[in-house]
Amino acid sequence: MAAAPQFIPYDHWKPDEPPLNAAQRFQQCVSKRRTVRHFSNRPVPKELIESIIAAAGSAPSGANKQPWRFVAIDDPEVKREIRDGAEAEEQLFYDQRAPERWLGDLHQLGTDAHKPHLEDAPWLIAVFKLMQDEYDNNLSGGVYYVNESVGIACGLLLAAAQHAGLATLTHTPSPMQFLCQILQRPAYERPFLLIPVGWPADDCMVPDITRKPLDEIMAHNRSGGSST
Repeated sequence: MAAAPQFIPYDHWKPDEPPLNAAQRFQQCVSKRRTVRHFSNRPVPKELIESIIAAAGSAPSGANKQPWRFVAIDDPEVKREIRDGAEAEEQLFYDQRAPERWLGDLHQLGTDAHKPHLEDAPWLIAVFKLMQDEYDNNLSGGVYYVNESVGIACGLLLAAAQHAGLATLTHTPSPMQFLCQILQRPAYERPFLLIPVGWPADDCMVPDITRKPLDEIMAHNRSGGSST
């Protein structure tokens, strides 16, 4: 019989200001987050990268299996190999794989197959999802809601980076198997996301786009909005 679960008192975080003020300040911080493709060569301390990854690792996960691995890369040679692999896949995407509508939607962002930011950013964080419980060598699988869990962790990582003043980009070259080969990851780790991280360049420009307002992304109770 399995041992009875153990519980400890909840260490409730309490902001040092009224909750609404704290929520609004956080919203103001993350609302300025943008996908950045122009990075400064100013160094980012490893301790700062470790801190934002630790924040990501606090995310909830299915059955607390924490099915994620964050590989932090600052070696110029490894970054160059990753750029080469990503650009090869991206060239195929733009030339052959992407339908016209997708390419049209990307046009406003000014993207193409060239990814110099993969070398310019002082750090790359390659996020992998774990497809088995790494602490049980005899178990195949044993992880649950993997995409949801890793997605939430990535969201926390982006928010933590933004809170620290760092700039990020979410990059998903498809397929991403080249990351497993370059970074020598085990077979049960699957690439999920590639995130360049650094300080934005002084002359950094971003596309002139807007986000949906609150009344378009939030509904209250039933579809009619009635609270009765």
